[in-house]
Amino acid sequence: MTTSVRQPLDEISKAIVEELQEDGRQSYAAIGKLVGLSEAAVRQRVQKLVDSGVLQIVGVVDPKQVGFARQAMIGIRCAGDARELGEQLGEIPQVKYVVQTAGSFDVLVEVVCVDDAELLDVLGGRIRALPGVVSTETFVYLKIAKEQYTWGKQ
Repeated sequence: MTTSVRQPLDEISKAIVEELQEDGRQSYAAIGKLVGLSEAAVRQRVQKLVDSGVLQIVGVVDPKQVGFARQAMIGIRCAGDARELGEQLGEIPQVKYVVQTAGSFDVLVEVVCVDDAELLDVLGGRIRALPGVVSTETFVYLKIAKEQYTWGKQ
């Protein structure tokens, strides 16, 4: 499998991304004034960033505010191909984030559940039941001290 290396964004595209990270609802005209482009040029650049997979424009929800009281990170040790396991884990609806790692765990998944009973079902009935899962360790979120989506900014 070949991985493609993306070309770095130019300064204007970086500025557009930063503006959208700050407020994803602001108009292309407002962004254009800040970065020195027309509304149409900003719209084209944003569309290109979305089409290439560099940028997603989404609404971020606080899970607790919409009825999901339990979040957890689960470290998984596996036998066999962690990539295949990652694909299977990604199909579980409560799993929101899957990453293959080096270190104590082969895969980390973040789950968002209605309550502890659902977490127990996902953990025991879905994750541990997958072929290749050797062991799991669950880190229940008590409080999220920081969560941000401004990766391009320093």
